[in-house]
Amino acid sequence: MTVPTTTTTTSSATTSNSASSSSRRRVRVQAPGRIEVVEEPAPDLGPDEALVAMTVVGLCGSDTHAAHGRHPFVALPYYPGHEVVGVVEALGEGAEPPEGVTVGSRVTVEPTLPCGACKPCTTGRENICENLQFFGCGFREGGMADRFSVRASRLRPIPDDLDDLQAVLVEPLSTPVHAVRLAGDLTGRTVVVLGAGTIGLLVSAAARHRGARTVVMTDVREDKRERALRLGADHVVDAAAPDVVEQVRARLGESADVVFDCVAVQPTVEAAIAMALKGGTVVVVGVPTGEVTVPLPIVQDQQVRIQGAATYLREDYDEAMEILRAGSVRTEDVITARLPLSEAADAFVLASAGDQVKVVLLPRG
Repeated sequence: MTVPTTTTTTSSATTSNSASSSSRRRVRVQAPGRIEVVEEPAPDLGPDEALVAMTVVGLCGSDTHAAHGRHPFVALPYYPGHEVVGVVEALGEGAEPPEGVTVGSRVTVEPTLPCGACKPCTTGRENICENLQFFGCGFREGGMADRFSVRASRLRPIPDDLDDLQAVLVEPLSTPVHAVRLAGDLTGRTVVVLGAGTIGLLVSAAARHRGARTVVMTDVREDKRERALRLGADHVVDAAAPDVVEQVRARLGESADVVFDCVAVQPTVEAAIAMALKGGTVVVVGVPTGEVTVPLPIVQDQQVRIQGAATYLREDYDEAMEILRAGSVRTEDVITARLPLSEAADAFVLASAGDQVKVVLLPRG
């Protein structure tokens, strides 16, 4: 693994060591393994945009993949940070934020930036917009910054009973919520989650919230399997075991109704389909880093449903907040490291190593 290094650069317009009201620091992934904290003028605010001061931002698996040049849809250089909470500092003249959002509001960002006019957008599926841009993933702005600009309509007000560390989990929890919703009614059903990383743990929580009867999780790392048990899985299985499919089915006492693949590599896809035979559903949640093949004759003959799951919709954000407010996902279980923005490169190293669940950055630590 390439070890990221931090470089701090200053534009000609700013010379101080800390960001003033007219400047900012932000993280830039310049090349694989090269993480920069740059100081530059604060962004110009578009008429439909908001200026937000970051209070906490999380690192996602997609961030670490992109930082090593392994994300299929994020080209370098890019400005990371889509799991972000902040305070609104200003609104553009034509900005139309959601109800409850004004200057001074605590907000999180729904980072999908749909066009609003294509077929998916006009049929309630704006998360798969044909012209989709994504804040913090290839867009000109990202949330790993003292302050950032974003389309005001993509802000979401944070309830008073959620603190900032809870709120920064809304975005990463919304992806599992969306995947679980796509799987259909889970009441009384058996579920398998492949991969006990951050997303896998949150998928398990979302599945429980939707009424799953039994949850089995797999991972190649013993420490992750132990954590999965502590956080609510009924059973865990070593993903590297040659008979992993048989062990999972034995723990369930039957085939899996739904398998959530949070890894999305060739062995996990094959295992997921085998666990779901016959008539089960496989939901692909992880982002594949390359091509994966499926045994199509088996999928057809044994009526296996394969469902892709991409990001989330507004209702998923709402449900994620419900789960957090109910205490079903606790920050002390998920946020395992906090660093200042100036140590972004160290944060990427921690997040890439696999020992942490969720690493977050704070403006000053």
